[in-house]
Amino acid sequence: MIDLHSHVLPGIDDGPATLEGSLALARAAIARGTTTLLATPHIDHSFGIAPRTVAPAVRALRSELAGAEIPLDVLAGGEVAISRLAELSDDDLRTVRLGDGPYLLVESPHVPTAGTIEPALFDLQVRGFGVLLAHPERSPVFLRDRERLRALVQQGALCSITAGSLTGKFGRTVRAYALELLEEGLVHDVASDAHDHTRRVPGLAEGLSAAEGDIPGLEAQTDWLTRAAPAAILAGDDLPPRPELPERRTWRDRFRRAL
Repeated sequence: MIDLHSHVLPGIDDGPATLEGSLALARAAIARGTTTLLATPHIDHSFGIAPRTVAPAVRALRSELAGAEIPLDVLAGGEVAISRLAELSDDDLRTVRLGDGPYLLVESPHVPTAGTIEPALFDLQVRGFGVLLAHPERSPVFLRDRERLRALVQQGALCSITAGSLTGKFGRTVRAYALELLEEGLVHDVASDAHDHTRRVPGLAEGLSAAEGDIPGLEAQTDWLTRAAPAAILAGDDLPPRPELPERRTWRDRFRRAL
């Protein structure tokens, strides 16, 4: 599987404080079936990370992984706050793209009001970048105004939800919204947003397994959500066709069809 969102780099943001913690996270990712992991540290005002420092940090971690014989492919990226988009140059943003493609992982707002989302994302697209929204199901903005997220997807944005949202880690309201987004076909990637190997773990399959009881047939989309679509995002290719979910019928639907 391909995990497009993690905080695996040591001592750089709120991920592992030490190299040993990063190696433990990497081992946990491998144990849960992940083969490619994107290192996406926070590019915001809180941590003040310069985008140009991410790639060298990834190269250093890759060297440590090789020395520890951990077969995890770690690639550079970044989780970019909307508030920093305008102040970063195109060259800055290119250094934290996901893979070789045009997409940036953009952090969905954690505040209930955010009036600058649409213009900021439109400007990013005009500049030639694709938008992959991180954890929109956990954003108070989209929880309050769900049509706002639908409109952004119609305008070309993609959505990456957190696997832990599907297990209920962030509460029932977030879980219900994540399921709703999956049912509506508004999810293009499931990622871990891993921060360590014990509390915010790098697993994808657990979340999708937890959702299968609520969305019959979801297992048919597991490979698409964790490998095929993420691979296309990394390469900058068109997303492959999404496997269809079986039609869900209420008892009223079945009664009408029987008449």
